[in-house]
Amino acid sequence: MKTGLCNAFASTMAEPSSLRAVEMSRTRSSRVESHSFQQPHSDSSPLPFRAHLSAWSRSGSKRAFDCACVLLMLPLLIPILLAIALAVRLTSAGPVLFLQKRMGRHGRIFTIVKFRTIVQAADKTHQGITTSGNQAFTQVGPFLRRWKLDELPQVVNVLAGHMSLVGPRPKIPEHAIADLQCRAGITGAATIAFAREEAVLALLPERHLSTFYHSVALPAKHTLDTEYMAQASLLSDLKLIFDSVLRRWESSIMESLLANWASVQNDGELRSGFADQKQMVEYIPIPFQQRSNCLIPTQSSASARPGRSRIAN
Repeated sequence: MKTGLCNAFASTMAEPSSLRAVEMSRTRSSRVESHSFQQPHSDSSPLPFRAHLSAWSRSGSKRAFDCACVLLMLPLLIPILLAIALAVRLTSAGPVLFLQKRMGRHGRIFTIVKFRTIVQAADKTHQGITTSGNQAFTQVGPFLRRWKLDELPQVVNVLAGHMSLVGPRPKIPEHAIADLQCRAGITGAATIAFAREEAVLALLPERHLSTFYHSVALPAKHTLDTEYMAQASLLSDLKLIFDSVLRRWESSIMESLLANWASVQNDGELRSGFADQKQMVEYIPIPFQQRSNCLIPTQSSASARPGRSRIAN
């Protein structure tokens, strides 16, 4: 992709404190503008994370806010962290924590800290793209991942200055398509939109997984995060934090991306697989339109009901 996914979500992110605008925009019109599809990214060179950040996103006040929130929440977090650590230790062999190298601000590599949710492999290797069906999870792993509790140890990364409470998720180097100009976050706009990512990706046959993830999912995440960080404020960060804690997930964006991509692939087995699994209640190809050499979702059919997920979690 020459310029990454373009600023197509800008209008839907006009209220950065919430992704509800996305759902509202999806019901405004049933007019189909285009059905084309283009591979967004064909080379390995990283895209520049849009230099423009909101005043809040680049301020020292945001850093002070992150540290103050973590320190104030420590009396509540410490018992929860200890309880989760004990559960992980008692239900599976191996270390309690999972450490992994991630790309941070300005391309700096740091070690992210998470609770281990996958059975430790003898050869230390795991699938590069995790779905709900391609990993050997620990007994408590699915629960921790469903509630994002495995991410809690990253408060250490926040205090260390590697991360913020709100920002783009840090990627492993091979999945990084952009150089971040801000601190990576524990949660963010793309985190909310792709919260059910593992369940949705599990619908894809293995042969399609890597192509969809790298050519569609990663650029879409990049777009959502860049648009959010360009307009972020204290209030919008607070809203995203509360939405994350209360699991107010937004899944229609990823479902639309997957549905349209499956249609463009013209793969009968892929489409019938959705029906066979009964994961998608009804199959509606979501219209796309092309702007600035990139694809972005436009308004869905009027029959799509806002607030309802078509894919079971």
